[in-house]
Amino acid sequence: MGMQGWKGSLMALVAGGLMPLAFAPFGWYPLAVLSLTLLFISWDKVSPKQAAWRGWLFGLGMFGVGVSWIFVAIHVFGQSGFFLAGLLTFLFVAFLALYLAVLGWLFKKLSPGVFTARDFVLLLPVGWLGFELFKGWFLTGFPWLDVGVSQIEGPLNGFVPVLGVHGVSWLVALSAGLIIVSWQQRYRSAMVGLLAIWLAGPALNLLEWTQPTGEPLKTAIIQGNVPQQIKWEPEQLVNTLVLYQKMTEQHWDADLIVWPENALPAFYHQLNEFYLTPLAQQAREHNSDIVLGLPVMDEDGESYYNSMLSIGQSAEGLYHKQHLVPFGDYVPFEWLRGLIAFFNLPMSSFVSGPSDQPLLEAAGHRLGISICYEDVFSTEVLHTLPKASLLVNATNNAWYGDSLAPHQHLQISRSRALETGRPLVRATTNGISAFVDYKGQLLAQTPQFEQASLTQTIQPRQGQTPYVCFKRWSVWLLALLMLTLWAYHRRKNSD
Repeated sequence: MGMQGWKGSLMALVAGGLMPLAFAPFGWYPLAVLSLTLLFISWDKVSPKQAAWRGWLFGLGMFGVGVSWIFVAIHVFGQSGFFLAGLLTFLFVAFLALYLAVLGWLFKKLSPGVFTARDFVLLLPVGWLGFELFKGWFLTGFPWLDVGVSQIEGPLNGFVPVLGVHGVSWLVALSAGLIIVSWQQRYRSAMVGLLAIWLAGPALNLLEWTQPTGEPLKTAIIQGNVPQQIKWEPEQLVNTLVLYQKMTEQHWDADLIVWPENALPAFYHQLNEFYLTPLAQQAREHNSDIVLGLPVMDEDGESYYNSMLSIGQSAEGLYHKQHLVPFGDYVPFEWLRGLIAFFNLPMSSFVSGPSDQPLLEAAGHRLGISICYEDVFSTEVLHTLPKASLLVNATNNAWYGDSLAPHQHLQISRSRALETGRPLVRATTNGISAFVDYKGQLLAQTPQFEQASLTQTIQPRQGQTPYVCFKRWSVWLLALLMLTLWAYHRRKNSD
């Protein structure tokens, strides 16, 4: 079935470019299956070198379209020239594409020549799963465009609280393999297996893995929409403080009020006495709690954290961001500073918070806090479960302007709610802020690039989904089983 010559290479490139269309804001989730089907076909009947080339082309299309927002961050907000920003974005995309080049090469080394049915159904889906897990770990990890995230609106969403998004990625790749086998070799069992997978998802989605706990909470999100270009300028500070104060005062009837990441562009110790303490007193008078983002200076007077602070009727608490974004929260190599403006962004020397931090408490519940990029790491959100009855993500999407990133990030956040069976409150600087229910469905959202507030009554939940209970062990055991079966049949047929 393999396609030879330049046509096969072109097919791999186009297939990669189709993959991001399965994700938000497009949401054409079946394209994920089509994309992987075309990739697997392009790898058939070729040499390891050709498979590596086609894997790289697929990655170039997938990441070139899917993470094109990197260019916006570097060019518009990093103040780098058009061509330099384009070059840096291309190098980043080309590097990520190398993962798929290596994957294609490995496949053809393990199974030279023509792929068999067991390769399409056992080896290739597990290989894709391994690629996503590696991508989410190597060099601090970049778990963006994990295929399972694209399926939260589709029939496979019922598997998300059971296997997590990586398990669903494996099911998408398995579906692609089953389609090829049923078409190429007319195996009826392959089509039966495919139908069973896609019919089981909606059935699983009917199950209730978690239960309500406590009374519903009236919750408000404050989206200040302070432009990124002026956010950290000293003369803007007073305007920002007044803005968030006034917008909050309109929602004193809420049990919980959430502000975005670094909503306050000054250190905790600079604001505490004249701003935060009176604000906390007002919150107590109205039986309300506020969770807000701001930087916090460490006791050494030199290091500082990207933090969320809870104040009001509950005990004051702090959460310091643990998984920092390279070049956003910190510069990996300090000697890079000064080379270009992007390597010298304001407040880009944060340090990581400790891993054993207690959960913040607000409105009578423990919160699973994640700051910005942290919620793209599924297992890191799991550290707050099952104690947390509500997820809160605070982020600054202003770096990415009018690009795909805010929509993709919201979809990732929704997958965390579905995995854990917890409602989610998501507060962003300029959109998209949102309330998400425990099934990952949007309850309400703000427009982008506007000052906005959003209110919703949400129901905290307790209990554990299978994914919270077993974490990735189910996926690892499935992968091990598939590889064992593949190796057994390969050895049996070679004897």
